[in-house]
Amino acid sequence: MNKRFFISWLVIFVVWMIGSFAVHAAWLGDTYAGLSNLYRSESESAPYSYLMLLAHVIMSGAFVWIYQRGKEAKPWLAQGLRFGLAIALLGPVPMYTIYFVVQPMPASLAIQQIIGDGVLLLILGAIVALLNKSGESG
Repeated sequence: MNKRFFISWLVIFVVWMIGSFAVHAAWLGDTYAGLSNLYRSESESAPYSYLMLLAHVIMSGAFVWIYQRGKEAKPWLAQGLRFGLAIALLGPVPMYTIYFVVQPMPASLAIQQIIGDGVLLLILGAIVALLNKSGESG
């Protein structure tokens, strides 16, 4: 682990937190509020907010770590988008599909969660690739 790793980790963490807020609080917040039987209220979840931060720290570090170990000498943007897509297919796509199966939530919510987090992961993939490009063409 070097300076580039830690800078990438910090940048990805910040962008992921902002992106998650945009997707889940700004875009889907009202939808979640209407499903109060499935989710904690803001006051109930507030004591656990540090776990949300910890989860994003862990995800961001793992995201950068996996990217750095698998990157190739190929154009950075396409590589970053492929990586973001792979992570989306590994994480939010199956996760929200499973949540839909086991929780009584609207299909439209699961679709919005998949789209929101999927787009966010494409953006994060492009950012991590940009931060970690090393002279390859692209």
